[in-house]
Amino acid sequence: MKVSDLNKFDEFSLLSDDKDTEITGVFCCDLLSIAMGKAPSGSAWVTVMANVNTLAVASLTDVACIILAEGTTFDSTLIDKAKEEGIAVYKTDLPIFDAALLVKNSL
Repeated sequence: MKVSDLNKFDEFSLLSDDKDTEITGVFCCDLLSIAMGKAPSGSAWVTVMANVNTLAVASLTDVACIILAEGTTFDSTLIDKAKEEGIAVYKTDLPIFDAALLVKNSL
C-alpha cells in the first residue's frame, strides 16, 4: 500500500503532500522521544501530537506519513512546513487504534 492509497478512505483527509511512498507498517505513539527511537522507517505513524516536533521526528525517522487521529490537526503554519519538508500528513476523527487498524488491514 502506498501513502497515496490513503486517499481512498473517507476517514482520512490529506493535509499536505501526497506521496507514492510504500507504507510498510503502522506505528502508534504519542511520546515523541519514544517515537524518535522506535518509529520504523516506512511506517504510517498514528498520533495525536500535532506540533512542530512531530514533523521533526517524522523527518528523522523517515516514516512514510503522519496520521493525526482523534480529530487533532496541524495549523496552517505546520501544514506549510510539512509541505516544505515533503512530509505526508493526514487527519482523521477516528481513535488511534481504529485508524491504525484500518491502515494495517489494508497492507
